[in-house]
Amino acid sequence: MKPTTKYLRSSRMMIGAALLMGTLTATAAPTTPQAQLTEWTTAAGKPASVERGKAFFTTQHGKDISCASCHGNVPTSAGKHASTGKVLEPLAPAANPKSLTDTAKVGKWFKRNCNDVLARECSAQEKADVIAFLISLK
Repeated sequence: MKPTTKYLRSSRMMIGAALLMGTLTATAAPTTPQAQLTEWTTAAGKPASVERGKAFFTTQHGKDISCASCHGNVPTSAGKHASTGKVLEPLAPAANPKSLTDTAKVGKWFKRNCNDVLARECSAQEKADVIAFLISLK
């Protein structure tokens, strides 16, 4: 019996949906700040640097804002969004146990904030360095 085109198309769609769901489930999984650091350091291919992370976090990059513009130079206390004035929870895991514990949120906020500050996505190295900086704060 020869499969119909409709059957093949339906099967491919189901397989694609299953793969997509698996990906979404994996990226929405709980994590730890250290696991985030390991993931981005591995992707970067070289060790993260607290010093580079601090410099990146506090420096303006082409636009008139930096990460610190909203999160503070030392993000162990609440920040304030530069445009909206919305209060932002501390980014440092030592001050906010929820920080860097949701893979999907980490990806979402890096993408959004890097585009705001840099007008591009951050590199894996930049992400690793910033996470190393945030983890280093006590």
